[in-house]
Amino acid sequence: MPPLADTPEPLVATRVWDLPTRLFHWLLAACVLGLVITGNVGGNALEWHMRFGVSVGALLVFRLVWGMLGGRWSRFASFVYSPAALGRYLRGRPQPQDHFDVGHNPLGSFSVFALLGVLVAQVASGLVADDEIATTGPLNRFVSSATASLATGWHKGYGPWLIYALVALHVAAIAYYVRWKRQALLRPMWQGDKWLPAGTPPSADHLVTRMFAGLLALACAASAVWVYRLG
Repeated sequence: MPPLADTPEPLVATRVWDLPTRLFHWLLAACVLGLVITGNVGGNALEWHMRFGVSVGALLVFRLVWGMLGGRWSRFASFVYSPAALGRYLRGRPQPQDHFDVGHNPLGSFSVFALLGVLVAQVASGLVADDEIATTGPLNRFVSSATASLATGWHKGYGPWLIYALVALHVAAIAYYVRWKRQALLRPMWQGDKWLPAGTPPSADHLVTRMFAGLLALACAASAVWVYRLG
Protein backbone atom coordinates (compact mmCIF):
# COMPACT_ATOMS: atom_id res chain seq x y z
CA MET A 1 0.00 0.00 0.00
CA PRO A 2 1.25 3.50 -0.76
CA PRO A 3 2.31 5.69 2.15
CA LEU A 4 0.01 8.40 3.44
CA ALA A 5 0.44 11.71 1.65
CA ASP A 6 -0.52 15.28 2.44
CA THR A 7 -1.73 15.83 -1.10
CA PRO A 8 -5.09 14.69 -2.42
CA GLU A 9 -3.41 13.54 -5.62
CA PRO A 10 -3.44 9.75 -6.05
CA LEU A 11 -0.06 8.12 -5.58
CA VAL A 12 1.12 5.37 -7.89
CA ALA A 13 4.23 3.18 -7.93
CA THR A 14 6.59 4.90 -10.38
CA ARG A 15 9.88 3.53 -11.64
CA VAL A 16 12.56 6.01 -10.60
CA TRP A 17 15.79 4.03 -10.42
CA ASP A 18 16.36 1.62 -13.30
CA LEU A 19 18.03 -1.71 -12.62
CA PRO A 20 21.47 -0.72 -14.01
CA THR A 21 21.58 2.32 -11.71
CA ARG A 22 20.59 0.23 -8.71
CA LEU A 23 23.24 -2.39 -9.45
CA PHE A 24 25.83 0.35 -9.91
CA HIS A 25 24.92 1.89 -6.56
CA TRP A 26 25.24 -1.31 -4.53
CA LEU A 27 28.31 -2.60 -6.37
CA LEU A 28 30.04 0.75 -5.87
CA ALA A 29 29.23 0.67 -2.15
CA ALA A 30 30.65 -2.87 -1.87
CA CYS A 31 33.81 -2.02 -3.81
CA VAL A 32 34.47 1.18 -1.85
CA LEU A 33 34.10 -0.80 1.37
CA GLY A 34 36.56 -3.33 -0.01
CA LEU A 35 38.96 -0.50 -0.88
CA VAL A 36 38.82 0.91 2.64
CA ILE A 37 39.39 -2.46 4.29
CA THR A 38 42.22 -3.63 2.05
CA GLY A 39 43.89 -0.21 2.02
CA ASN A 40 44.05 -0.13 5.80
CA VAL A 41 45.12 -3.76 6.16
CA GLY A 42 48.02 -3.28 3.73
CA GLY A 43 50.54 -6.01 2.99
CA ASN A 44 49.28 -8.74 0.66
CA ALA A 45 45.80 -7.18 0.79
CA LEU A 46 47.08 -4.36 -1.44
CA GLU A 47 46.75 -6.67 -4.44
CA TRP A 48 43.03 -6.82 -3.73
CA HIS A 49 43.09 -3.08 -3.09
CA MET A 50 44.20 -2.55 -6.68
CA ARG A 51 41.56 -4.95 -7.96
CA PHE A 52 38.86 -3.09 -6.08
CA GLY A 53 40.32 0.16 -7.40
CA VAL A 54 40.09 -0.77 -11.07
CA SER A 55 36.60 -2.18 -10.39
CA VAL A 56 35.53 1.20 -8.99
CA GLY A 57 37.07 2.80 -12.06
CA ALA A 58 35.00 0.58 -14.34
CA LEU A 59 31.86 1.38 -12.37
CA LEU A 60 32.55 5.12 -12.58
CA VAL A 61 33.05 4.99 -16.34
CA PHE A 62 29.79 3.07 -16.63
CA ARG A 63 27.98 5.67 -14.51
CA LEU A 64 29.36 8.58 -16.51
CA VAL A 65 28.02 7.04 -19.71
CA TRP A 66 24.78 5.93 -18.08
CA GLY A 67 24.35 9.45 -16.78
CA MET A 68 23.78 10.50 -20.39
CA LEU A 69 21.97 7.44 -21.76
CA GLY A 70 20.19 5.83 -18.80
CA GLY A 71 16.68 6.16 -17.43
CA ARG A 72 15.22 9.64 -17.00
CA TRP A 73 16.06 10.05 -13.31
CA SER A 74 19.50 8.46 -13.70
CA ARG A 75 20.57 11.06 -16.23
CA PHE A 76 22.71 13.90 -14.94
CA ALA A 77 20.43 16.35 -16.73
CA SER A 78 17.65 15.43 -14.29
CA PHE A 79 19.61 16.60 -11.26
CA VAL A 80 21.75 19.46 -12.53
CA TYR A 81 19.88 22.38 -11.00
CA SER A 82 20.03 26.07 -11.74
CA PRO A 83 20.63 28.62 -8.95
CA ALA A 84 16.95 29.59 -9.25
CA ALA A 85 15.85 25.97 -8.70
CA LEU A 86 18.17 25.68 -5.71
CA GLY A 87 16.63 28.85 -4.28
CA ARG A 88 13.11 27.48 -4.71
CA TYR A 89 14.15 24.26 -2.98
CA LEU A 90 15.70 26.05 -0.03
CA ARG A 91 12.64 28.30 0.34
CA GLY A 92 10.30 25.32 0.08
CA ARG A 93 8.51 26.76 -2.94
CA PRO A 94 8.97 24.22 -5.74
CA GLN A 95 7.32 24.54 -9.11
CA PRO A 96 5.47 21.57 -10.66
CA GLN A 97 8.30 20.89 -13.13
CA ASP A 98 11.00 20.77 -10.44
CA HIS A 99 10.29 17.20 -9.26
CA PHE A 100 12.59 17.64 -6.24
CA ASP A 101 11.14 14.57 -4.49
CA VAL A 102 11.54 12.16 -7.39
CA GLY A 103 15.26 11.61 -8.00
CA HIS A 104 18.04 13.63 -6.40
CA ASN A 105 17.08 16.96 -4.88
CA PRO A 106 19.48 19.94 -5.31
CA LEU A 107 21.45 19.28 -2.12
CA GLY A 108 21.55 15.56 -2.82
CA SER A 109 22.83 16.23 -6.33
CA PHE A 110 25.78 18.21 -4.96
CA SER A 111 26.65 15.25 -2.72
CA VAL A 112 26.42 12.80 -5.63
CA PHE A 113 28.62 14.88 -7.94
CA ALA A 114 31.14 15.52 -5.17
CA LEU A 115 31.42 11.83 -4.32
CA LEU A 116 31.76 10.82 -7.98
CA GLY A 117 34.43 13.48 -8.53
CA VAL A 118 36.46 12.48 -5.48
CA LEU A 119 36.25 8.80 -6.41
CA VAL A 120 37.43 9.59 -9.95
CA ALA A 121 40.40 11.49 -8.48
CA GLN A 122 41.16 8.67 -6.04
CA VAL A 123 41.09 5.98 -8.73
CA ALA A 124 43.12 8.09 -11.17
CA SER A 125 45.76 8.82 -8.53
CA GLY A 126 45.92 5.17 -7.53
CA LEU A 127 46.56 4.09 -11.12
CA VAL A 128 49.79 6.08 -11.24
CA ALA A 129 50.81 5.98 -7.55
CA ASP A 130 53.98 4.38 -6.21
CA ASP A 131 54.41 3.66 -2.50
CA GLU A 132 58.15 2.98 -3.11
CA ILE A 133 57.86 -0.25 -1.17
CA ALA A 134 55.97 -2.98 -2.98
CA THR A 135 52.96 -1.50 -4.76
CA THR A 136 52.90 0.48 -7.98
CA GLY A 137 49.86 1.53 -9.98
CA PRO A 138 49.48 -0.14 -13.38
CA LEU A 139 49.86 3.17 -15.23
CA ASN A 140 52.77 4.47 -13.16
CA ARG A 141 55.33 4.01 -15.94
CA PHE A 142 53.41 6.40 -18.17
CA VAL A 143 53.90 9.44 -15.91
CA SER A 144 56.86 11.31 -14.51
CA SER A 145 58.19 10.64 -11.03
CA ALA A 146 56.99 14.09 -9.93
CA THR A 147 53.45 13.33 -11.09
CA ALA A 148 53.55 9.93 -9.42
CA SER A 149 54.71 11.53 -6.17
CA LEU A 150 51.89 14.08 -6.20
CA ALA A 151 49.35 11.37 -7.02
CA THR A 152 50.65 9.14 -4.22
CA GLY A 153 50.43 11.98 -1.72
CA TRP A 154 46.81 12.65 -2.66
CA HIS A 155 45.91 8.96 -2.75
CA LYS A 156 47.28 8.29 0.74
CA GLY A 157 46.53 11.69 2.25
CA TYR A 158 43.53 13.91 1.49
CA GLY A 159 41.73 11.51 -0.86
CA PRO A 160 40.63 8.85 1.65
CA TRP A 161 39.50 11.43 4.21
CA LEU A 162 37.37 13.24 1.65
CA ILE A 163 35.73 9.93 0.75
CA TYR A 164 35.08 9.15 4.43
CA ALA A 165 33.53 12.59 4.92
CA LEU A 166 31.28 12.37 1.86
CA VAL A 167 30.14 8.84 2.68
CA ALA A 168 29.38 9.92 6.25
CA LEU A 169 27.39 12.88 4.90
CA HIS A 170 25.51 10.54 2.56
CA VAL A 171 24.60 8.16 5.39
CA ALA A 172 23.62 11.06 7.65
CA ALA A 173 21.32 12.47 4.97
CA ILE A 174 19.61 9.08 4.58
CA ALA A 175 19.11 8.88 8.34
CA TYR A 176 17.75 12.42 8.43
CA TYR A 177 15.16 11.68 5.74
CA VAL A 178 14.08 8.50 7.49
CA ARG A 179 13.87 10.04 10.97
CA TRP A 180 12.48 13.50 10.35
CA LYS A 181 10.92 13.47 6.89
CA ARG A 182 9.60 9.91 7.04
CA GLN A 183 11.04 9.11 3.61
CA ALA A 184 12.84 5.82 3.04
CA LEU A 185 15.54 6.52 0.46
CA LEU A 186 17.12 3.07 0.44
CA ARG A 187 13.97 1.15 -0.46
CA PRO A 188 13.54 2.84 -3.87
CA MET A 189 17.22 2.26 -4.60
CA TRP A 190 16.64 -1.42 -3.86
CA GLN A 191 13.22 -1.93 -5.48
CA GLY A 192 13.33 0.81 -8.10
CA ASP A 193 9.92 2.39 -7.45
CA LYS A 194 8.60 5.33 -5.44
CA TRP A 195 5.01 6.19 -4.60
CA LEU A 196 4.55 9.45 -6.48
CA PRO A 197 1.68 11.57 -7.82
CA ALA A 198 0.05 10.14 -10.93
CA GLY A 199 1.59 11.64 -14.03
CA THR A 200 5.15 11.74 -12.72
CA PRO A 201 7.32 10.65 -15.67
CA PRO A 202 9.02 7.29 -14.99
CA SER A 203 12.47 6.07 -15.96
CA ALA A 204 12.73 3.63 -18.83
CA ASP A 205 13.69 0.23 -17.44
CA HIS A 206 12.89 -2.58 -19.84
CA LEU A 207 14.68 -5.46 -21.49
CA VAL A 208 16.29 -3.40 -24.26
CA THR A 209 17.73 -0.79 -21.87
CA ARG A 210 18.99 -3.52 -19.55
CA MET A 211 20.66 -5.39 -22.41
CA PHE A 212 22.34 -2.19 -23.56
CA ALA A 213 23.51 -1.52 -20.00
CA GLY A 214 24.86 -5.08 -19.81
CA LEU A 215 26.93 -4.60 -22.97
CA LEU A 216 28.21 -1.28 -21.67
CA ALA A 217 29.13 -2.90 -18.34
CA LEU A 218 31.02 -5.70 -20.13
CA ALA A 219 32.99 -3.13 -22.13
CA CYS A 220 33.87 -1.24 -18.95
CA ALA A 221 34.87 -4.45 -17.16
CA ALA A 222 37.06 -5.55 -20.08
CA SER A 223 38.78 -2.16 -20.09
CA ALA A 224 39.40 -2.44 -16.34
CA VAL A 225 40.98 -5.89 -16.75
CA TRP A 226 43.21 -4.55 -19.55
CA VAL A 227 44.38 -1.64 -17.37
CA TYR A 228 44.99 -3.93 -14.41
CA ARG A 229 47.13 -6.27 -16.50
CA LEU A 230 49.32 -3.38 -17.62
CA GLY A 231 50.81 -3.56 -14.14
